[in-house]
Amino acid sequence: MKSFVTDNFLLKSSFAQKLYHDYAKELPIIDYHNHLPPDEIAADRQFENLTQVWLNGDHYKWRAMRTLGIDEAFITGSKSDQFKFLKWADTVPYTLRNPLYHWTHLELQRYFNITDLLQPETATAIYAEANAQLNTPAYSTRGLLAKMKVEVVCTTDDPTDNLKSHQQLTGAAIKVLPTFRPDKVYNFTSTEGYLKYQQTLAQASGVEITDFDSLLAALQNRVTYFHETGCRLADHGLGQISVADAGAINAQRLFEKLNRHESLTEVEINAFRYKVLTALCRMYHQVGWTQQFHLGALRNTNTRMLQQLGADTGFDSIGDFAQASALAAFLNDLDSTNQLCKTVIYNLNPADNEVFAAMIGNFNDGSVKGKIQYGSAWWFLDQKDGMEKQLNALSNMSLLSCFIGMLTDSRSFLSFPRHEYFRRILCNLIGKDVENGELPADEKWLGKIVADVCYYNAKEYFGF
Repeated sequence: MKSFVTDNFLLKSSFAQKLYHDYAKELPIIDYHNHLPPDEIAADRQFENLTQVWLNGDHYKWRAMRTLGIDEAFITGSKSDQFKFLKWADTVPYTLRNPLYHWTHLELQRYFNITDLLQPETATAIYAEANAQLNTPAYSTRGLLAKMKVEVVCTTDDPTDNLKSHQQLTGAAIKVLPTFRPDKVYNFTSTEGYLKYQQTLAQASGVEITDFDSLLAALQNRVTYFHETGCRLADHGLGQISVADAGAINAQRLFEKLNRHESLTEVEINAFRYKVLTALCRMYHQVGWTQQFHLGALRNTNTRMLQQLGADTGFDSIGDFAQASALAAFLNDLDSTNQLCKTVIYNLNPADNEVFAAMIGNFNDGSVKGKIQYGSAWWFLDQKDGMEKQLNALSNMSLLSCFIGMLTDSRSFLSFPRHEYFRRILCNLIGKDVENGELPADEKWLGKIVADVCYYNAKEYFGF
């Protein structure tokens, strides 16, 4: 059976079709947040087969396979790449109404021109056809990015990374830039683990860390190094930003307690994190970066599987943290000294959509178009319903026309059709308003808005 993904997939009106095909479809991609491995881009890796490029590291697919009752040996375990793919093919028909069903067939079409539905009966032929293409020069990592017209890729990198891969890619046709992700500086899985990381940071920065001020000096050193290597963004993954009275925090005392190998209380952890975060954000402001905050994930919920497989293997979910008061206080703390840089906040709990969409208006001060952004639908929400809800909340509370659009947030080189997915959903939403008489049928103006959201706003906002 041939795919349901036609030229007008998700486009329910002629106006939506016009917007997509004439104003969105051919635009390049600025993917300003993902988890692609820069070393594989620098090496221009050639994948041996479809499993390696498509299934490895993709915890979205892993969760679906586990739900269907497939043994872990066929997911992250010891079974061959071909057997793992065949088990994924068994799974796909059962993912109907999950975004995986749409993404799977979009990706097969866009990368391999395969229009057959993936199911047990077609799996062997699809695997062979895709593998044959993957073993040609056009399907190296850089070839895959070029195929999707990717212009900029911003990877996610620890402050201690040497960024050698990014340096090797200087001047490449596709701009590959680092993003400063300092989560390990203020996240405490254990005191011993934290102190070990502190030593790694000291080695990377060349700064002996003996007190809280020298910890910040080491971080400043790495911010400078990242900036010199082309970094223009920072990112932070947090359940929530916990408010603290900055004046009451004795960061040096907490530093000393940690370095005596004493555990911090939850209140102390939040206080230490707040002090480090605000100091980092002032560093970002000084160098003109954009800061991102991914809020709302409840991580590593299954301790048995965490011990067996490690983090980022598909055992995280949506959290129900209180967000508004602490987030407002945090942003206000930075804004009060005029040190709040361009900021993107991403929400994982759909119940908080309007909270986040309203928050950005509190700190947009007219200095930069869309200075504070309500980021695109993220993780569990980057599907049709989630994208529509994010777009509607943003439209109702702020200005959709200033939105910097979609990103992949992915570890897969085959995930870039998510930009197409977003573009189709955006065009359909606006087309529906026109069809309902809620917007004028001004093709050129609405087409410009679509093009801005899909590409030009991000290009202007980040200034890569």
